Amino acid sequence: MQDFHLSRRSFLRSACAGALGAAIPSLAHAKRSADRPNIVVILSDDQGWGDLSVHRNINIKTPNVDSLARDGALFDRFFVCPVCAPTRAEFLTGRYHPRGGVHGVTTGAERLNIDEKTIGNTFKAAGYATAAFGKWHNGTQYPYHPNGRGFDEFYGFCSGHWGQYFDPILEHNGRIVRGKGFIIDDLTDHALAFIEQNKNRPFLCYLPYNTPHSPFQVPDRFYERFADHPIEMRNRDPQKEQLDRTRCALAMCENIDWNVGRVLGKLDELNLSKKTIVVYFSDNGPNSWRWNDGMKGRKGSTDEGGVRVPCMIRWPGRIRPGTKIGQIAGAIDLLPTLADMVGIPIVGTQRLDGTSVKPLLLQKAEDWPDRMIFSHQRGRVSVRTQRYRLDNTGKLFDMVNDPGQYRDISKEKPRVAARLTRAVGRWKKEVLAESAKDDRPFTVGYAEFPVTFLPARDGVGSGDIRRSGRAPNCSYFTNWVSARDEITWDIEVATGGRYEAAIYYTCAAENVGSTVELSFDERRIEGKVAEPHDPPVVGAEFDRVPRGGESYVKDFRPLHLGSLRLNKGRGKLTLRALNVPGKQVMDVRAVALTLL
Repeated sequence: MQDFHLSRRSFLRSACAGALGAAIPSLAHAKRSADRPNIVVILSDDQGWGDLSVHRNINIKTPNVDSLARDGALFDRFFVCPVCAPTRAEFLTGRYHPRGGVHGVTTGAERLNIDEKTIGNTFKAAGYATAAFGKWHNGTQYPYHPNGRGFDEFYGFCSGHWGQYFDPILEHNGRIVRGKGFIIDDLTDHALAFIEQNKNRPFLCYLPYNTPHSPFQVPDRFYERFADHPIEMRNRDPQKEQLDRTRCALAMCENIDWNVGRVLGKLDELNLSKKTIVVYFSDNGPNSWRWNDGMKGRKGSTDEGGVRVPCMIRWPGRIRPGTKIGQIAGAIDLLPTLADMVGIPIVGTQRLDGTSVKPLLLQKAEDWPDRMIFSHQRGRVSVRTQRYRLDNTGKLFDMVNDPGQYRDISKEKPRVAARLTRAVGRWKKEVLAESAKDDRPFTVGYAEFPVTFLPARDGVGSGDIRRSGRAPNCSYFTNWVSARDEITWDIEVATGGRYEAAIYYTCAAENVGSTVELSFDERRIEGKVAEPHDPPVVGAEFDRVPRGGESYVKDFRPLHLGSLRLNKGRGKLTLRALNVPGKQVMDVRAVALTLL
């Protein structure tokens, strides 16, 4: 959760949550796994295929990421999803994202079904220390939380995007903490500490960065190189390109590169480079119109430019330096590939959609078959083979001779078009059928993770209540002006019992005095907004580009209501005002429920 302080009581409870949920492998198991290689997976956010100098972009310098291609393998055509959460789900599970219930990026649609097993579960079961540092984006409440998905350690945020990148409010194993400095540097600091702490045992370090995703914020020393620098390579439709966004995005990518260099330097320092597999990829196409080698589409599109991203894998001594892989591959392949490379079984019984590309990486593939990789966004499906792409409108493109998707050849190649159209139909029938109407409640009340945050993102405001920004992920509720207004959360209580309830709020002095009620299943508790708390809205002062629908942030404070008995089961948690003596009740960032 973002921008609020944690009560001492909740702080102490939540500090134990990660440890309680983390199983400790036996000594014998640890010895058996001691010779296995470590895994470091670095995932950038909204970085396009063209946002690297290894891909010939002369606007930018990324020597550290480029080095992974020089010293390892570079995938020429690697495919992910058009937006963030689905790609993360496919990486975690090796399965197309609709199978796991992920069908959006906010208000619960980003959650990965609880019965899905992740790469964290697989490597934890094999005796690895497991950690994730950064943007999770596959569920906030336990057991959707990373500490419930096989990751012993988590530092970052669970939402889809964050509203402030300097000294941000973050989370450490369920405990709210204040980050230090620029968020990518801070996440890397924690990853380096984890690597240091686990240098004598195998580890899986997942480092999902959240840039160059907006808001467009980056430290001065990276931005200054681009501030007045001409952008020589432009988008194929240059009139669409906003150069201020391009400059900041490229500066953010150079900051990522600097931090990748820090990770590689730490592996060298600890003599771990030769026994560590390092993976680098991005979660979707670029988040603005900028140079992307003439590809059609950007983030949100199922065309090539929306789903083709950088991917490099380095394993010194095993993957030959300078290996170039021309065969298509994707995020769904990473779990089976990494498990195959280290020689461990994949946990779970679900059918995988990905395949191990270890033979390609080790240059031992013979007669590698042509395959299909499907891209989906809100019912739109495109399919890629080694040579062709059938787009979501049924147009067929020869991606070898027409990589920019300018000429539809469906009438010239009717058999190819028909074959791929049938394949899309089968995929929709099988995979999208698993993505029925989402009726999942938000989970509350697990003994192993007693603190549950219910952010405004997951609630529904009625009456005059509105969000602080068009994008729900980082928003708070405001304009609560009437006793007729209310905020509700659809929750399911896993453990019946008493819960400490708190509302994270801000309220100007002139509006103090409202009495509010929190209720669930005919149980209710009241509290009065007795103290003003009116911090400034922050974020704009760090923005290099004015933001659109994203909310700015504030520093929220808990209003403790006391304890409330919640029965096990599903229902509506409702927050309403009994009286409103001022112009409005308060702004609300979240409700916190702590199992006592």
